[in-house]
Amino acid sequence: MSGAELIIQEINREAERKIEYILNEAREEAEKIKEEAKRRAESKAEWILRRAKTQAELEKQRIIANARLEVRRKRLAVQEEIIRNVLDEVRKRLQEMPEEEYFESIKALLKEAVEELKEGKVRVYSNERTLALISSRIEEIRDYLGSISIEIGSAISTMGGVIVETEDGRIRIDNTFEARMERFEGEIRAKIAKVLFGG
Repeated sequence: MSGAELIIQEINREAERKIEYILNEAREEAEKIKEEAKRRAESKAEWILRRAKTQAELEKQRIIANARLEVRRKRLAVQEEIIRNVLDEVRKRLQEMPEEEYFESIKALLKEAVEELKEGKVRVYSNERTLALISSRIEEIRDYLGSISIEIGSAISTMGGVIVETEDGRIRIDNTFEARMERFEGEIRAKIAKVLFGG
């Protein structure tokens, strides 16, 4: 083999080694790029998965919270309906109270109003039934109240109880059943709720 052929062979071998080296470098670089891409894809997939889990947990908590609110709202609505029914029954029973029991209630309501007004003469308003009852038993009421002059006023629309005012009409105490229930509604509701629901 001539010297030129040896040189050509050596050049070819050197070229092949360089080609092999370049190919190996390219393969390694490609592998690094693939690994980096894979790592990034896995990292992004993990991030997406974590975010999805977080969102799912938040959605779960939101659904649970909404369900609890709905249950509470429905429970309160049922309780409110029951309390309203009880209050309606109380109103009905107040209107149907036996006369003697009703008379005792009227005396107590009159006394409370008279003591608050601190006047010697008062005017009383109520429904026709109550005014008739007061008129028919005025002496008992005067004995019960002491030296108070009672004027019977005109009939008003009420389920029961009395409105008592000073002679000049400047001060008025509304002791009708409706007014008292309204004044003490919060307290009445709380008592009903405690009895019915143990609250």
